[in-house]
Parts: sequence; C-alpha cells; structure tokens
Amino acid sequence: MGMFITIEGPEGSGKTTVAKKLVEVLNEKGYQVVYTREPGGVAIAERIRDIILDVNNTNLDPRSEALLYAASRRQHLVEKVLPALAEDKIVICDRFVDSSLAYQGYARGIGIDEIYDINLFAINNTWPDITILLDIDPEIGLQRIMSNRQNEVNRLDLEGINFHKKVHEGYNIIKEKYKDRITLVDGNRNKEEVFEDVYNLVMEKLNGH
Repeated sequence: MGMFITIEGPEGSGKTTVAKKLVEVLNEKGYQVVYTREPGGVAIAERIRDIILDVNNTNLDPRSEALLYAASRRQHLVEKVLPALAEDKIVICDRFVDSSLAYQGYARGIGIDEIYDINLFAINNTWPDITILLDIDPEIGLQRIMSNRQNEVNRLDLEGINFHKKVHEGYNIIKEKYKDRITLVDGNRNKEEVFEDVYNLVMEKLNGH
C-alpha cells in the first residue's frame, strides 16, 4: 500500500500552497504522488463542494452541511484515494475528516464525537498515515485570504472572526485527542520555513514506512 498524508488547518493557513509544493518536490525525487483536495477531488464530490461553498446557500443547515461533507468525502475516497493507495502511490490531500471535526463538530456546535461517527461511516476506518496541522492565528489567516484570494470567496469566508476562532480552538482539541496521528507545524511563519518543517516530517515518515 502507498501512504496517505493529509494537510489540515484553518482558513489562510497555507495548506494548499504547502500541499502542492510537497507534491512537486516528491515527484522530482521519483515518488509517485497524487494531489487531491476536500471537499472535491472527483466530479461528484466537486458538485457537492459547489453546493456547500456557494455564497447563496447561507441558510444551509449545519447538520445538512456535515452530511454533505461526509458524502463528498466518501465518493472522493472510493473513487480517487483508495485506488491510488492500492497502486502504492503517495496521496497528499488538502483537508480530510479533521476539518469536519473542527468546523462542523466544534465551531458549528454539533459535537466532535457526533461528526466523528458520521465520518467513520463514510470513510470505513480509512485514516491518514500522518496528518500535518498548520496552526495559524485566526486574524492572520483571514488577512492572508483577503489579500491573496482574488477569485474565490466562499461561504465559509463570510463567517465572522468568532467562528474562525472556534475553528482554531476545535483544531487544538482534535490535536490533543489524536496526537499519535496529528503533528503541529507553526503556520504563522513564512512559507519557506513552514514547507521545510512539513517536508522533513513527511520524509521522516516515508523513510520509516
């Protein structure tokens, strides 16, 4: 089997930049690497993503939102992640279950354990080999988004600072709950420093795999 790596973090933490750079560097080193993202990654899951993130869907019920994420995740897993792992590839995924635990479980107030149960059904106990959590101050993260994202402003970006602070708190709780799987990296620094830490963690995992 290959290796399943997930990159997590609040809005503006630099997940996507780090994940794509990681794919590029590992490919150059001769590894077979697949980049993907959640919600999305495959056609059906991308259509669900469009519903979840549509700025017109501000009345989307939190439990409906959680179920849509889980449905998107299931389709993405069986159609893209599991086949790649079966071919001994490295899968680097921008967000996975931990996002739902932090956003819907904690920030939306549904409950981390409740969201865990929904997603356990969806993923059928397929967990990442390593999850790297990019930790960033919520204010800094939102500033980065507003200054760097020219085209896509999604429904989550419209949430107030209190929501994003709760997401940050949620990730801190999850980090302690699953400390054997989740490794924290300080995302407040420049992207070169952050990437170096992430790269070293991944290579350590690969060399010991």
